[in-house]
Amino acid sequence: MTDVTSAKTARRPHHWRRDLVELAALFTAVAVADAVANMIGHRPDGPFLLITSAVILVATATFHTWWARRHGHAPPAEITHTTGGSVSSGAAYAPTATEPAEQDDDVRETTLWRMRTTVRDTPGSLAALCIALAQYRVDILTLQTHPLADGTVDEFLLRAPASLQAQQLTREISAAGGSSTWIERADAHDLVDTPTRVLGLATRTALDAAELPLALRQLLGRCTIHSLPAVTLTGRPLGDTPPVEGVLEDTVMRLRDPNGGAITIERPYLPFTPTEFARARALVELDARLGPRIPRSEDVLTLPEGNEITVRRADQSDVEAATAMHERCSDRTLSLRYHGPVGDAGRYLNHLLSPRFGRTLTVQTASGRLVALGHLLWDGDETEVALLVEDAWQRRGIGSELLGRLVALAVEAGCESVYAVTQSSNTGMVAAMRGLGLPLDYQIEEGTLVITARLDSTAVRSHSLFEQAER
Repeated sequence: MTDVTSAKTARRPHHWRRDLVELAALFTAVAVADAVANMIGHRPDGPFLLITSAVILVATATFHTWWARRHGHAPPAEITHTTGGSVSSGAAYAPTATEPAEQDDDVRETTLWRMRTTVRDTPGSLAALCIALAQYRVDILTLQTHPLADGTVDEFLLRAPASLQAQQLTREISAAGGSSTWIERADAHDLVDTPTRVLGLATRTALDAAELPLALRQLLGRCTIHSLPAVTLTGRPLGDTPPVEGVLEDTVMRLRDPNGGAITIERPYLPFTPTEFARARALVELDARLGPRIPRSEDVLTLPEGNEITVRRADQSDVEAATAMHERCSDRTLSLRYHGPVGDAGRYLNHLLSPRFGRTLTVQTASGRLVALGHLLWDGDETEVALLVEDAWQRRGIGSELLGRLVALAVEAGCESVYAVTQSSNTGMVAAMRGLGLPLDYQIEEGTLVITARLDSTAVRSHSLFEQAER
């Protein structure tokens, strides 16, 4: 440290000559000022000339200072700018004769993309991708890296000019060394950073056991999730339970369900990374530690004839009450709901009321008797709605109320559509689906009617009979 300090001191220039010149100039200026003052001060108009000279000097100094500040700080030819969390250096951009005049408008109109590509785990691989993106004015908003045994998977959230097509972007990434590139449109929800998004999904899972499949789907992107029970409806063990640590096989992930059985996640278009597998397993472990749970919110409604009913979430603790309701239902009502032998209807209840396979709403009277069940069932990529209303409580608007609430839950879960399987003779279910005010598709196969309702962000649940009566 001492050698460095002494070296710096030895190289420091001395300005004693400049100090001498400035001191001589100061004495000369004082002598000249004294001579001018003696010469002018004794004249009749001497004081006036001195004041005028002082004003001119002050005005000249002020103008010189203003001019220096205005023209003395031109921007350098090379600038450094920060974009999307990365710093780059280059010349100030100016459109050339070969560029379209409307290029600035294209830059303002941008599109969000989510892109994933695999690169070699060597120095400079990521830099080559960034250079390829920068050439097309693509801004990197977020970047995640997933290390693999033979490379690295880089996941980007990009803001690109609207004129840039996905195929062109994929070609450039491939030319820069990326392989197995996958790209899709993103939205504003993807702007949330990954730790914040994972914590939000963990909070939703902690509050409601039925959120686990939805949280896994949002965590892993477009994928198909199947929850398989440990035993069949007849009580026969399936014998396909994965180990506690789970199994990762390329595009398939198998985890042990805390309620028994297995959760199988498939994503054919993109292999899962060890990082994604660890995150999914952490959510499942959280669900296992918290045990069965559902929100205990209740809504009390008044029927047109004055009776009060309560609508709430149901779970497997309601199996006994639901079985008693089954015994009060007619064979026709049960066959319209389950499309099979009436005697087997009770076997489905434990499965239907499990929060792992969907969400169930129940209606109970003031005395606590269950009189209706409404199911929203996760069926891979699709979502099914089903209703069962006790005979004595039909034609009172209960089914429409449950269906509207189930569709609202499907919209909240991000489902694109819901479908109901029934018979063409079930006029009550058909009327309830039409009452949603949504686009419907009908398909009839061998006497079975499948009604699919397409959901969108503008769909609003129609007022039930209870709300109309209150109005």
